[in-house]
Amino acid sequence: MKTRTQIRAVVFDFDGTLAKLNINFPKMRKAVLDLIESYQIPLDELSDLFVLEMINEAAALIALRRPGEKNLFEEQAHSLITHIEIEAAKKGELIYGMRDMLCDLKSRNIKTGVVTRNCLAAVTCVFPDIHAYCDTVVTREMTRKVKPHPEHLLTALRSLDVSPKCASMVGDHPMDIKIGKDVGSFTIGVLTGYSSSNVLLKAGADIIINTAAGIINVLP
Repeated sequence: MKTRTQIRAVVFDFDGTLAKLNINFPKMRKAVLDLIESYQIPLDELSDLFVLEMINEAAALIALRRPGEKNLFEEQAHSLITHIEIEAAKKGELIYGMRDMLCDLKSRNIKTGVVTRNCLAAVTCVFPDIHAYCDTVVTREMTRKVKPHPEHLLTALRSLDVSPKCASMVGDHPMDIKIGKDVGSFTIGVLTGYSSSNVLLKAGADIIINTAAGIINVLP
């Protein structure tokens, strides 16, 4: 296990970690699957994928089977999920204590960042002054590969100029723990999303805390 005294940066997931989980993911998945089906693309191999990966795989199939329609599909699909994200964000809010926690980390000279599969417009709708509190924010538009691909977290760490071994990844989903483990960072699971402590520990979390605000009590 990595020692906490090495931590020079903390990178957070957003939805379910800093902000209350408010996106209707089943609704989003159904909307994307319906769109894919309208292009006469079979859903058998796509329905178990995460939404962004589902869109990428469907786009590749459309490029093969319906030449010339790939770009239109991608535009429609991303517009669809962005709309759902922003509508959810309008009703969203930060989890209690997040701004104070981020200020506390800054006072300790610990850099902070966010990596999220969400779009920037939705993130700033919930947290308009996020850039005043976080040193870097990497939404899906800002990376070639989104989490659970390690490139997403590595993009944030390069921006922070901190090596993975001196960073902690904090999140409510097993993919947050996986991405942290994959790059060699200390991983912290939080219980403010859908995942239980058992699920997060099974994913490899080094420690579990009730809420991200509690990180100030577990870092030096």
